[in-house]
Amino acid sequence: MTNLPRLQVLARDTLWDRAYAALKSALLEGRYAPGDRIILRDVADELVISLTPVRDAVNRLTAEKILERGGVGNGGGATVPLLSADQFSQLMAVRSNLEPMAAAAAAAHASVAQLDVVEASLVEMKRSVSEKLNAQYLVAHYRFHFGLYAICNMPIVQEIIESAWLRCSPTLTLALPDYIPGLKRYEHHVAALAALRRGDGEAAAAAVRADIESARIDICALLDKS
Repeated sequence: MTNLPRLQVLARDTLWDRAYAALKSALLEGRYAPGDRIILRDVADELVISLTPVRDAVNRLTAEKILERGGVGNGGGATVPLLSADQFSQLMAVRSNLEPMAAAAAAAHASVAQLDVVEASLVEMKRSVSEKLNAQYLVAHYRFHFGLYAICNMPIVQEIIESAWLRCSPTLTLALPDYIPGLKRYEHHVAALAALRRGDGEAAAAAVRADIESARIDICALLDKS
């Protein structure tokens, strides 16, 4: 998972907010795995900014229980936590309830142009699976789901979904060494998009729920073995 840069260089304005946003994006897109160390100096160098805004961003993510405080040296930092099976299952239960709701709501609002954007992420998922590009797959997978939920016009629901993703996304990467997730769950994504194209919110919700539940079962089994 080293074939994509994790973070993008930032302009020198609103650095605290932008450092926070950059770290959140990296976590949501699966660019950090459980146990990864987030070293302040390394992040500051990668973003070409000072330590202070990075430290503030990491402190906020730690307060939100997305990261764990870690005495990792070289400017301090934090660690991406490894969730227990129970913790992961709880987060996936949140997703399994809210994301189908968002998908159903999206069916009532989606335009052809919006669904074309979502489909572009689906195409990238398929390409990444065929070429075994795990990092690109995870980015496309995140963009597919959040492109879909952006259509639902439910900003509070979207915020809660994002919070659950931030805590469980690193753990989702645990399945990648053993299999490419799209080989098993890609059809759920195809079904969700097809339902949205038809304006069938119930079918879109069912496809999203099936995707989440499949991932929950597989990864909880891995966590139980660890």
